[in-house]
Amino acid sequence: MPNISRYVDISEVDKEAKKDYIDRHSPFITCASSAKAGEKFAVNVRMGNEYSHPDDTDHYIKSIQLFNGTTLLAEANFVAGALGGTGAKGQAEVTFNVVPSGSKMRLTALSYCTKHGLWECDPVEVSVTE
Repeated sequence: MPNISRYVDISEVDKEAKKDYIDRHSPFITCASSAKAGEKFAVNVRMGNEYSHPDDTDHYIKSIQLFNGTTLLAEANFVAGALGGTGAKGQAEVTFNVVPSGSKMRLTALSYCTKHGLWECDPVEVSVTE
């Protein structure tokens, strides 16, 4: 099992010293707080909030996955150079359109950096109405 890094796992001292490193590897979910059952619901996942990630041949964001609890809902894969190539920096970003069911969703995103492994965001709660 690979190690999964989380923004909250870093000590407060390290967070300040390494905030650019932590931020550029952390996925951030943006979506509405409620959704309608059976209708498409847009969930945006962006790598980094304030800092961009390199897009080098040996160091780039390879994938972003979206989970509802333990269920994989969607996945996007990237290749080196998708954001401009060597020396370029940009935020890998994807909008997933999912169809919710049940009374709520607990969304979590995982991202994979080819150099620094798996990163997970804080869960986002979404209420689902009929």
